[in-house]
Amino acid sequence: MIALSLAEIAEVVGGRMHDIPDASAQVTGPVVRDSREAGPGSLFVAFVGERVDGHDFAAQVVEAGAVAVLGSRPVGVPAIVVEDVQAALGALARHVVRRLGATLVALTGSAGKTSTKDLIAQVLRRKAPTVFTPGSLNNEIGLPLTALTATDDTKFLVLEMGARGIGHIRYLTELTPPRVGLVLNVGSAHIGEFGGREQIAQAKGELVEALPPAEEGGVAILNADDPLVRAMTSRTKAKVLLFGESDEADVSAENVRLTDTGQPSFRLRTPSGASDVTMRLYGEHHVSNALAAAAVAHELGMSADEIATALSEAGSLSRWRMEVTERPDGVTVVNDAYNANPESMKAALRALAAMGKGRRTWAVLGKMAELGDEALAEHDAVGRLAVRLNVGKLVAVGGREAQWLQLGAYNEGSWGEESVHVSDAQAAVDLLRSELRPGDVVLVKASRSVGLESVATALLETGAEGEVSAR
Repeated sequence: MIALSLAEIAEVVGGRMHDIPDASAQVTGPVVRDSREAGPGSLFVAFVGERVDGHDFAAQVVEAGAVAVLGSRPVGVPAIVVEDVQAALGALARHVVRRLGATLVALTGSAGKTSTKDLIAQVLRRKAPTVFTPGSLNNEIGLPLTALTATDDTKFLVLEMGARGIGHIRYLTELTPPRVGLVLNVGSAHIGEFGGREQIAQAKGELVEALPPAEEGGVAILNADDPLVRAMTSRTKAKVLLFGESDEADVSAENVRLTDTGQPSFRLRTPSGASDVTMRLYGEHHVSNALAAAAVAHELGMSADEIATALSEAGSLSRWRMEVTERPDGVTVVNDAYNANPESMKAALRALAAMGKGRRTWAVLGKMAELGDEALAEHDAVGRLAVRLNVGKLVAVGGREAQWLQLGAYNEGSWGEESVHVSDAQAAVDLLRSELRPGDVVLVKASRSVGLESVATALLETGAEGEVSAR
């Protein structure tokens, strides 16, 4: 973080200083909420959770070098006390962002946010120092913590914004006002909470409403292929740049194909020129993500050749998102278990089919959460798609939703041993250990709450005699 005195922080957050011998002492290190991350020069933010109270670690973090604690009560060590710790954290982030003067890029969407954010960051940091959201810390706590990692030399700040209801993104844009706003898509993620796609579109569009007008540098980057996103043009006074396959897209891809290993290759077209891209990531769905990243980079002054080179060299920065690992015996494990919704599940299955040409493929799938009344239909559709794509074997893991996955496969024509339902991750591991053969490709994917990453981990752990072992 940029250096700030405790007195300045207290003023910004409207807090009272307690047990602070020197109000001019400066916070020069990171702002952290995990006591294990506290170090010299840091500021520790003490949240009260359901199981853990951060205030209980106050002495420990100061001993580790933290300058002070930002909390809701005195703790016997240097502290800035406020009524609402979350609001204070947001106010501090807003203050730092305004001081920095960096270009803030914000993005949202129902699917692909984290992968696209990682691509944008890898492209922009070729041009100038860039800070971006780690993983998917995209909520009212993770976003300000990310913004506070920016330093005086930061030129680009790339922030992922998530939402579980109307007003969430508006709140995040008030903490960290963006100049460039990107909306990827409106899908089914969290549809059970929102109530429908129109409501999801209303929430996602809050991002473009928050942008400054075009004459002040505001830019809205919208998916030309998603009608609900494209309609957001009317909700912003910012300049609009479209990406996608549509003839009206400003940034598009030509001659799209997948390599023999399932990696996208295409010719990138931007208003400033065209250049060829072959990605290291897996699956055709990354083409749209790449076009979104290219549109951001173009708008921020990068040439088509610079963008294409960066996209071709970019990798996956966030764990459990299409992580592809080949075992010594030739079995390929695709760990995409961080999360799942209907759009990302279908994209992952198509990637599996592309990667598995000439090989035996396995889809180890579990529940997609927060789909509300759409849950049965969406799980059924995924099971059917697995059959249509000729996936060798579907392993549906878990309870009712997993049964719906298998039922969809069965109704689509999978009557033999092509699909199976197992009760839990351990049962899936046991099945795979007994039936995998060298050269097989295994996709593992479900919503985060299912924890199917344990299956991928087990498949990649080998015992002394080379057998796969499960935890």
